Amino acid sequence: MLRRLLASVLVPFVVAGSAFAAEIPEDALIEKGALTYGVAATFAPFEFQRDGELTGFDIDLIKALGEKLGLTPTAANMEFKGLIPALQGKRIDIINSAMYMNPARAEQVDFVPYLKIGNQVMVQAGNPAGITGRDDSLCGKTIAVTLGGIQESQARADDERCKAAGLAAVTVLTLPTAQDSTLTLRQGRADAIYDSTPGVVQILVEVPDTFEAVGEEFESDTSIGLAVRKGDATIKAGLEAALAEIVADGTYKAIIEKWKLPASVSIFD
Repeated sequence: MLRRLLASVLVPFVVAGSAFAAEIPEDALIEKGALTYGVAATFAPFEFQRDGELTGFDIDLIKALGEKLGLTPTAANMEFKGLIPALQGKRIDIINSAMYMNPARAEQVDFVPYLKIGNQVMVQAGNPAGITGRDDSLCGKTIAVTLGGIQESQARADDERCKAAGLAAVTVLTLPTAQDSTLTLRQGRADAIYDSTPGVVQILVEVPDTFEAVGEEFESDTSIGLAVRKGDATIKAGLEAALAEIVADGTYKAIIEKWKLPASVSIFD
């Protein structure tokens, strides 16, 4: 359904080519010549810092979109919980931070979807808490999550499920960043975390013998998108046109391959 919807929205821009150049009028932006985006750069491989510089899939994506739009991407790095308030307060033009799309957020912002991913449960190597996945083995355990992130919603849903079944509650430990959650798990102050499937792969490669993934992938058709202010059709249309252009010229696929994401993350056939 999502692919058909995107095709109806984006394909006309690709077919039109130069007849519909990606563009956002300068008076729609908070700074002339710039596309100011909010990002919580703690969610590898999508956005993180390496040697003091922002990097990741989303950082390459926004650079490519900026080139099509003739705008310079300018980052405002902040905690994830502050992204939507910053957008609504017109301190940033868009959110570019691997934001999971869900009904609650869709009431606050409009989305331009660009990837779909799954999620997994991650535990300490050796699995000392005996967790077998996103199931009843989580009941009575502590899950570390990013405050305001989709993982918090998932963990709270698991807490309600456990209590409804008469089992021990899940302790949901909220922290400012995904890196804090991972560190808390590493230190043994949490029993598990949830992470995107690409994020799990990266962590297991970067710090082998420290963590392991358990259980089946869940919510594997979760979409993530760029967020614009509710009703901001001008910026949304510009982003959609630029995204259609980088899909058409192969840049989108190249960025996926650069960050070693599985081909299944693409929402474009």
